Amino acid sequence: MTRLNLTLLVLIALAVPLSLLAGQVWIDPLHPTFANAATILMDLRLPRAVLALAVGGGLGAAGAAMQGYLRNPLADPGLFGIAPCAALGAVLSLWTGYAASAWTLPLFALAGAAIGMLLLSLIAGREGGVATFTLAGMMLASLAGALMSLAISLAPSPFALSEIVTWLMGALADRSWRDVWIAVPGALLGIAALRLAGRGLDGLLLGDAVARSLGINPARLQGLLVIGIGLTVGSGVAVAGIIGFVGLVVPHLVRPLTDRRPSSLIVPSALAGALLLLIADCLCRLLPLAGGELRLGIALSLIGAPFFLALLLRMRRGTSADGGWA
Repeated sequence: MTRLNLTLLVLIALAVPLSLLAGQVWIDPLHPTFANAATILMDLRLPRAVLALAVGGGLGAAGAAMQGYLRNPLADPGLFGIAPCAALGAVLSLWTGYAASAWTLPLFALAGAAIGMLLLSLIAGREGGVATFTLAGMMLASLAGALMSLAISLAPSPFALSEIVTWLMGALADRSWRDVWIAVPGALLGIAALRLAGRGLDGLLLGDAVARSLGINPARLQGLLVIGIGLTVGSGVAVAGIIGFVGLVVPHLVRPLTDRRPSSLIVPSALAGALLLLIADCLCRLLPLAGGELRLGIALSLIGAPFFLALLLRMRRGTSADGGWA
């Protein structure tokens, strides 16, 4: 595991300078005017690179924890409903016009994530099983999605409608160090909470009854997952909008390189998620588009949807070979 983590760290260290130099306007470090580009590097591209690492790392770790808890390789962090609740908070700030203040949108998004975490804990209950927890999350996601659709249909102005739709596409463009101070602490604390849940997730592989016999407290495990996923996903949505498929794709890419235990997958998934989002954001800047750059959320959906389809087909073939459904 240490070798895998070190390899991912080396790849990140190589990708960060490329992310700083690449863009529609390339920066040549050997050019005599390189010193004049310090403002672009420090105020625009470096915060964007740090945000990509924080958001991607949080989503990757949350995806690994989700798949371990639900014992379902198709699980995604959005399934718990925390991401839609955070997005609903951000949409409400845009709908009401409060987003004109610099800190309001991320604060509304974090408040939405916190409310989603609270509701999820209350609905699922302290002794709620995996099924109850999952259904509660799906209900919250459905409700938040419906309320967002309502807000879009009742948008007070075309400008507000455009802002809401654009923000929901997900992007890291035009972000600043203010956003970094929101995303990085949330991602780090969330990943730490998910890492603490690793032993409990390993125990669940043996079944709920065996996990309880091993001394694993279901309420504590659910609490760590709610806090971890709430912080990682909530802080990511607060600064970047909806960015999907990272939590689904990354654990599948990393799992064959580990011993397949959930506890062994969380940190590598965080590093791989950070690397994936950093590279994807860099490619979005390089693609020439008439209306600006490609939105990061759209780019990852274009990548993730075929991957998801291939995964489904592979699982279907495996089930059919075992005599299951065809």
